[in-house]
Amino acid sequence: MIGTTEDGPAPTAPVPDLSDPTLYRDDRATAILDGLRAAAPVHRVDRDGKPSFWAVLSYDLVSRALADAQTFSSTGGMRLDADPVATAAATGKMMVITDPPRHGKIRRIVSNGFTPKMVQRLETNMRSTAIDIIETALDQGECDFAEVAARLPVSVICDMLGVPREGWDFMLKQTKAAFGVGASTADAELAAAAHTEIFLYYDELMRQRREQRQEDIISALVHGSIDDRPLTNEEIILNCNGLVSGGNETTRHATIKGLLAFIRNPEQWHRVRADRSLLPGAIREILRYSTPAMHVLRTAARDTELGGRQIRAGDMVTLWLSSANRDERLFPDPDLFDIERSPNRHLTFAHGAHYCIGSALATTELTIFFDEMLRRVELPELTGEVRRMRSNLIGGVEHMPIRLRRAAA
Repeated sequence: MIGTTEDGPAPTAPVPDLSDPTLYRDDRATAILDGLRAAAPVHRVDRDGKPSFWAVLSYDLVSRALADAQTFSSTGGMRLDADPVATAAATGKMMVITDPPRHGKIRRIVSNGFTPKMVQRLETNMRSTAIDIIETALDQGECDFAEVAARLPVSVICDMLGVPREGWDFMLKQTKAAFGVGASTADAELAAAAHTEIFLYYDELMRQRREQRQEDIISALVHGSIDDRPLTNEEIILNCNGLVSGGNETTRHATIKGLLAFIRNPEQWHRVRADRSLLPGAIREILRYSTPAMHVLRTAARDTELGGRQIRAGDMVTLWLSSANRDERLFPDPDLFDIERSPNRHLTFAHGAHYCIGSALATTELTIFFDEMLRRVELPELTGEVRRMRSNLIGGVEHMPIRLRRAAA
């Protein structure tokens, strides 16, 4: 559990196993990462019974590694302890674990699906859906905001992919089971069954879009090609799944943790409510402060040096976005939630070739949701314990009971 010294300068303190998901259920992880980053920007983490990995913690080195796809490859998976068999099967097919130049070719197909007509439809539906979700929660009075916040991202992703509105509840149920698994065998079996249901649903949508193209991403993928070869069903399904997972998790937990930050910093809520021009900056700060995807994994494609450490080809390298976004050299008083923080060049959407393809969509979604919350709701109050997720990947909240009161007209 301690950092080794053979490949570079020794850290000044023991390095805990940053892959341990229990670290992230309270504030310990932030303090641990802060301490490690202050000691050295790169640490080796040795684990009992599992491969060691490098942890890159500073903003400048995380940015550098994200921008260097030739040295730091995505083909070994994008997170710690992923299923190696599944990763190998999806490499080169699924955008998130594919390197340039093929990565760019898949990305171009998806990007071309974001036509002006589709983007306009998404934004219109986002606002109406956000209003419905907030009004329903207001009628309840007390609710689990983790459940409330789950509804908008899934509906947006469904709308983007081409899932008809009558299928949104089905996808909400299945994606929660597929991507919200715990540690038990029963959870894993439930997730596998949910993935099967989702794949079957995609299969039917692909059949329909081959017959009649529409303004959605499945149509773009079905009718897209790389080097004059159409994408296979497997490639289409894998990329749909990647979009669902990425778009759902990031936006949902940014929404939850953003509201929690406002509750704990009420003056910030009142400032942006009084001056809505502060909302874009508030959304940037929510994204920095929440950093839902805590790390991304890269695999060294060749021997290299980073932060004074000698990294060997084949080594796993974890880039801790949650640490980079709290780097004091870029973000003075990083633990302060400040909606007027400027500049705010956070790495929540990563950087380089793999910069989040849905970043603009996620930002718009968060902006619309908080705009409608500020318009309709007094600052909510917590009514119970906030329970965080047990995960080394998603810095999320699984339970947040709140009380809502309608804002005065």
